[in-house]
Amino acid sequence: MNGRFVRVAEQGRKSFDILIDGKRTSALEGDTLMVALLTAQDTLRDSEFGDGRRAGFCVMGACQDCWVWTAKGERVRACTTPAVEGMSIVTRLELATEGVWPRV
Repeated sequence: MNGRFVRVAEQGRKSFDILIDGKRTSALEGDTLMVALLTAQDTLRDSEFGDGRRAGFCVMGACQDCWVWTAKGERVRACTTPAVEGMSIVTRLELATEGVWPRV
């Protein structure tokens, strides 16, 4: 994987699978979605305003740069939402089904 984040000395945390844009990847117990996503890939999400990919900014829920969507269409902040086994996250507009991503 070519993630922006690299795990250096992880030990003892349970791993589990999540789906990112339909692709299976691993997260660790206690990871936020931002950590899980940026460990698996180099960007967090597409901008809904058409200016390319985003990678988050403040890491505390204030800047609004880390919104991602669940496959069911729920909008969540990746920096403050815990990763949960079996989650399915959408980060790319072209992969989103109708009703999952805001159309502007």
